[in-house]
Amino acid sequence: MKPTRKRIWIALLTAQSLALFLFEGMIPVPFLAPGAKLGLANLITVLALYILPRWQDALTVLLLRILLASLFGGGPGIMIYSIAGGLLSFAVMALLRRSPRFSLIGVSCAGGFAHNIGQLALAVLITGSPGLFLYLPVLGPCGLVTGFLIGFAASRTLLRLPAFLREQH
Repeated sequence: MKPTRKRIWIALLTAQSLALFLFEGMIPVPFLAPGAKLGLANLITVLALYILPRWQDALTVLLLRILLASLFGGGPGIMIYSIAGGLLSFAVMALLRRSPRFSLIGVSCAGGFAHNIGQLALAVLITGSPGLFLYLPVLGPCGLVTGFLIGFAASRTLLRLPAFLREQH
């Protein structure tokens, strides 16, 4: 992929991710546990892992979205929790993406679960209260379910993309 084309894809995916993040903020989600979100913006992160030729490019999309979302209304507190969850989730997904044993949906489920672990781990570090991990049995299943939904949507989206995008890897 040429450098200019790669930058355009990173910008487009970042803009889409940010738009989904902002849209999600307008959706009331009463059925999820407190602190749980749908993670619609992660749809773009998962797609970036499968579309862009290098994992570093997908990581750039994730970090740009977190930074911009924090500037648009999250603030520094939200940003550090988003980075903690996002980086752990991304690391898990990027590693599992390489394995033929994991489908796109499996990669996304693992990412959703890891995101919650990353945020809880940061909360434990900040508060010094390991008891916060007792919330994992509540948040964990939420991460798995939303990860499944995001993975399913990503797999359907990839099927509809032009062949040249699916064959970047």
